[in-house]
Amino acid sequence: MKYLVVIEKGPRSWGAQVPDLPGCIAVGKTQRGVLKLIKEAIEFHIDGLRASGAKVPRPHSEARVVEVTAA
Repeated sequence: MKYLVVIEKGPRSWGAQVPDLPGCIAVGKTQRGVLKLIKEAIEFHIDGLRASGAKVPRPHSEARVVEVTAA
């Protein structure tokens, strides 16, 4: 499965979240680091859902970059 991951750069770290898996987040010192951590977090999150008998949400989010002109 492929999940959309939203990555944001903060003042001192990078954050990542998965819209289709509420509560699945990661924080890392670098963009590369946070991508590694969010992959592990997704796998851990899904394993936890399965272990508890909960349904694993199917990926359904999409992303697009929208260009705008500032006024």
